[in-house]
Amino acid sequence: APPAIDQELSRGPFVPLLLHFEGGTMLRISLLLITLLAGCAETNVERQSTASLLTTSPTESAYVSVPRDGVYGEDAYQGSGQTTAQAIVLAFGPYLQRVEAGSTTEDFAAALRSASSGGFTYLIYPQILHWEDRATEWSGKPDRISIKLSVFNVVTGSPADSVLITGHSAWATFGGDKPQDLLADPLEKYAKSLRGK
Repeated sequence: APPAIDQELSRGPFVPLLLHFEGGTMLRISLLLITLLAGCAETNVERQSTASLLTTSPTESAYVSVPRDGVYGEDAYQGSGQTTAQAIVLAFGPYLQRVEAGSTTEDFAAALRSASSGGFTYLIYPQILHWEDRATEWSGKPDRISIKLSVFNVVTGSPADSVLITGHSAWATFGGDKPQDLLADPLEKYAKSLRGK
């Protein structure tokens, strides 16, 4: 099986609470406030290929195609494709000379042509496999994402690397969490790993 690049669990603190009762009795109760305070989000980056872009340099560039918006059941999350593309641009920006996202959704052939005409070294071709936005604060159901990220050499059109990014939010939050909040950390770790940093 392909090796996992990285897996990060973010856990909240184990918080002791002191409760005082009549008669001076003190009861010490330890509560595990994982999700209510710091949340319990998990993200994972799993390499899907044996190839690697560990030799990328700051002189190289990448074109990021815009994937189709995520859909869950009957819910279509408008703008999630562009959001994903921009998150990839931000993650790869510090490690390459130039990183740009397309303006509209493209299939692979069109994206490769755009990358070629723009003189880019790599095409980063994301696909949203799962995008689930839940009202976690009252339902207890976490947001979930699954993004396949494929990297291609623009000159040859051959695949250079492929990873699967998955994640879910805490099962209880104070509200305002979105699936895109799960993208930054795993994308940054993956982009950094390509340089061997």
